[in-house]
Amino acid sequence: SNLGDSRQILSEAIAKLKSLGEVKVSKLYQSPPMGPQDQPNYLNAVAQLKTELLPLDLLDQLQRFEQEAGRVRLRHWGERTLDLDLLIYGNEKIQNERLTVPHVGILQRDFVVIPLLDLDADLHINDQPLKNLELIQQPTLTVLADESWA
Repeated sequence: SNLGDSRQILSEAIAKLKSLGEVKVSKLYQSPPMGPQDQPNYLNAVAQLKTELLPLDLLDQLQRFEQEAGRVRLRHWGERTLDLDLLIYGNEKIQNERLTVPHVGILQRDFVVIPLLDLDADLHINDQPLKNLELIQQPTLTVLADESWA
């Protein structure tokens, strides 16, 4: 989130995720925008959700939560009130017109990898241990709050 009261928007999103199952949340981070630089910094976190929902049903719920938060897609990688991505779904690999899991580009984004490591320091994606990725050596993000922020 980088529009509106981002911290409050993220807290509300976590509360909505809890309606879908058990949730564990990473630290809260601030990072520079990945796309156009003429926008505010982002607040980022990763949530681990244990749910019975199938992947596409979960994606539908995430997109509903985005809409409820006033999400408008103005430009690619542009500013937004809320962006909820389905990063991984257990050990499944999913590739269809609506969903790719693991999420495309996940291993190139420190604002995703570092919060994932908060939740599982030994996490592997595509047989790659995240803790060994070079991008975490010089992160572009800063910690704003610990695990109890949500």
